[in-house]
Amino acid sequence: MEKTVLVVTDAWHPQVNGVVRTLDELARSVKEQGITINFLTPERFATFPLPFYSDIRLALPTRRQVGNEIDALAPDYIHIATEGPLGLVARGICLRRQLPFTTSYHTRFPEFVSARLPIPEDWSYWWLRQFHNSGNGMMVATASLGTEMAARGFHNIKRWTRGVDTVLFDPARRQTLPLPRPIFLNVGRVAVEKNLPAFLDLDLPGSKVVVGDGPDLAMLRQRYPDVHFLGRRMGTELAAIYASADVFVFPSRVDTFGNVILEALASGCPVAAFPVTAPNDILGDGGGVLSSDLRQAALDALSLSREDARQKALTFSWSECARQFLSNLAGVPRSAFAGRSGRQRLRSTA
Repeated sequence: MEKTVLVVTDAWHPQVNGVVRTLDELARSVKEQGITINFLTPERFATFPLPFYSDIRLALPTRRQVGNEIDALAPDYIHIATEGPLGLVARGICLRRQLPFTTSYHTRFPEFVSARLPIPEDWSYWWLRQFHNSGNGMMVATASLGTEMAARGFHNIKRWTRGVDTVLFDPARRQTLPLPRPIFLNVGRVAVEKNLPAFLDLDLPGSKVVVGDGPDLAMLRQRYPDVHFLGRRMGTELAAIYASADVFVFPSRVDTFGNVILEALASGCPVAAFPVTAPNDILGDGGGVLSSDLRQAALDALSLSREDARQKALTFSWSECARQFLSNLAGVPRSAFAGRSGRQRLRSTA
């Protein structure tokens, strides 16, 4: 019998980030297994711009609106992917109706906030514990992140890995770029939490290239006139840039995974990163160099095998990502799910 999953997410198109990419690929992969994912996103509501990120718009949902969406779908499973306004309202409805739900932890919200506002990280982690511990499991992308979150008081932690498109991101797309080599590349949102100056300040030979958009782009362009800021690139154009670089430099210390690391590896581009959560999990046994000295890591990565980087990426797949996600849902007590047979119960007042 076909099952339906409702995924509630505040992160959605036209955003370009790991959360949106993961959810897109998840929906495609589970369909092959007779599972349909329906998304509840900001598209259906009035929105407002996220402070510090005016291009990201958050929903202004009411409890009645979200409750009606759940009633209309009557899903077999409910997964709340983000802790934004939509996630908060959906969580409240699930708790009120005693509907089980799972959550996922994609973004280091406490570090994100404290980098911009004088709010202690402990306060934000307290709030996140209330959010995630009230559900039937919190999914995280890596083992080390799970260990870290458990130490912070989070419960019922489940693994949910990520994948990469190894057809799009392919070493065969390598081109000769009109830049001095070696080419050191970074791809991602150009924002304070990505710690880009740790890469851009390095004394490296050749060229530094940054692909991506974000609130710090204009400032960093002015501050680093010798760096090649290419803005947002997509599809085969982005894949060709990955494949044409010599080393991918990942300076972030707070990412929970880093899909861009897998995209670089799949393109045959070795990675240099700090030895922190996410890079440790992905590169701990090959494909890159981890060091607290990021400059030395970038230089050492030049000598790594591009074929080994590619082989490392091939160990990650979106089908395994989907399998883990569905396995995590299957672990929740079936009798309490918002199934199709419980349609009348779902129509109770939100």
